[in-house]
Parts: sequence; structure tokens; C-alpha cells
Amino acid sequence: MTNKEKARERREKRMQEISLLRTIPYSDHHRWWSSENVAVVTGSNRGIGLEIARQLAGHGLTVVLTARNVDAGLEAVKSLRRQEEGLKVDFHQLDVTDSSSIREFGCWIKQTFGGLDILVNNAGVNYNLGSDNSVEFAETVISTNYQGTKNVTKAMIPLMRPSPHGARIVNVSSRLGRVNGRRNRLANVELRDQLSNPDLLTEELIDRTVSKFINQVKDGSWESGGWPQTFTDYSMSKLAVNAYTRLMAKELSRRGEEEKIYVNSFCPGWVKTAMTGYAGNMPPENAADTGVWLSLVLSEEALTGKFFAERREINF
Repeated sequence: MTNKEKARERREKRMQEISLLRTIPYSDHHRWWSSENVAVVTGSNRGIGLEIARQLAGHGLTVVLTARNVDAGLEAVKSLRRQEEGLKVDFHQLDVTDSSSIREFGCWIKQTFGGLDILVNNAGVNYNLGSDNSVEFAETVISTNYQGTKNVTKAMIPLMRPSPHGARIVNVSSRLGRVNGRRNRLANVELRDQLSNPDLLTEELIDRTVSKFINQVKDGSWESGGWPQTFTDYSMSKLAVNAYTRLMAKELSRRGEEEKIYVNSFCPGWVKTAMTGYAGNMPPENAADTGVWLSLVLSEEALTGKFFAERREINF
């Protein structure tokens, strides 16, 4: 058996394991939520976001889908209701790159539900497929994937409702954004160390890093800047999301027990969605599983500031 065949066999086995995990119901003992609990999933009119919304609604929560395009969002809600009767799903327009849209959405959440319990930051873009590595849309990628996630998170935190089980923020990220991955990592060792050290990690450091990348894109020097080599703009955006996940987890851990907010990120894998040109090897229902699990899981120890794939913790 060749190495490629062995790798394929391992992937198929792991996908079977994920499918099995999805069939295991959450027991009543671990069921802390009801239909009164509200989950917001950004960018959820299709793909992984839509599947996360479907599964959360299927577990009995009230789920708010969001999308930039109103017609696409309303159609997504209709499709979920057609698939399964009784799902509590709603929709509101949200453009994560637009500060006024974020403010309006926050006001609507507060007026309609009084707050939220779970935030899944899924909204994201990628303009490269296959072996492409264009940075033509780098500013849009960073603005949507990182700054959009950050700004929505900041706006939603004051609206997250106190709970002895803790509110949840789940950021959809990627292994491509690992600071210390064996491949596709930053060449600058000092910067890697700074981004890896919780005592040195700050929002200013993250913002400065992505700004330097964007500036080099603009002046044409980015290829010699030591940035990730694969899907460079997308990888940089997810590196920033991972760093921000750890930063927010640290800051929010200072809260009292009744006001805890747990923040984690996960990599869904290479998924058969529009973002990959439907060339992925994992169906959305399996890819969504870890995000749903992080949204609902109860742990004896605080599960926060970590990075997951297939329900397993991996290194940042």
C-alpha cells in the first residue's frame, strides 16, 4: 500500500469515527440548554455555517442565521424548516465587515431575545483554489475573516447571558493558520515566539502583524516577507483568528463564575463547500460536528483558549 493510499484509508476511518460520534446523543445529564437558549451563527446561509445552524437547531436551541444577502439568508431558513418541522430558526442580515450592520444586529438581538448564549463566528472568504496563491483580495480576506470575527465578538460579548455553564464563542479557523505548524508557518522565529507566548500576546501585536502583511501586499514585497506559503492571505487571517481566540480566552477567564465565556477555535478540515470549489474530502455535516460539540459540551475543567480538529485538541 502506498503512502497516499494509507493516508486516504486513515481519512476514511476518521470520517467514519466522526459520523459515529454524531449519532451519540447528548444525555439529559449533560443537556444544559433549552429552546430558550439562543445561538448566533454568522455566514450561515450555506456550507459549514448552515450545517452548524441546522445541527444546533436540531438539538433544540433557538438559532439565528445571518448572511450579507437577505434573500440568501431567508431562503436558508426556509430550507431548514422544510427539512425538519419544529426547528426554531430565525434570520437577520449581518455584514461582519460593516460596523453599522454589526451595531444594528446587536440591537435586534437584544430587543428580540434579550441576549445570546452561543456565538459561532463562521463568516469567512477565500479567493484561492487548488495551487493558486493570489493576494489580490488580501484586504477583503483579512477584513472579513479576522477583523469581522473580532468586531462581531466585541459587539456580542456584552449581550451574552450569564450562566453557570458559561456562554460559548466558537471561531471557525484552519490548520493553515497554525503559528508553529510544521509547514506553512511564519519564517520569523521571534514573531512566532511572541504570538505563542500568552504573556506577550496582545491585540496590538496581532493587528500589527496583519497590517505589516497587508502593507507588504500593497508594496509588492510580501513574497519575501516570510509569510505562510500556501493560501497566504487566508492563512494569515486564520493565524490572527487563532491568536485572538487565545487572547480573548485569557481576558474573559477573569470573569466571575456566573459570567464565564468560553472561547475556542476549530479547524473543520477540507470540506466540500463553495469555498473549496467543492473539491474537499469531508461533507459539511461531518465538518460542522466539532463546532457544534464545542458549543454544547460540558467539561469538568474550563474548556477555553484551545484549538480543535475532529473533537481533538491540536496545537496552535
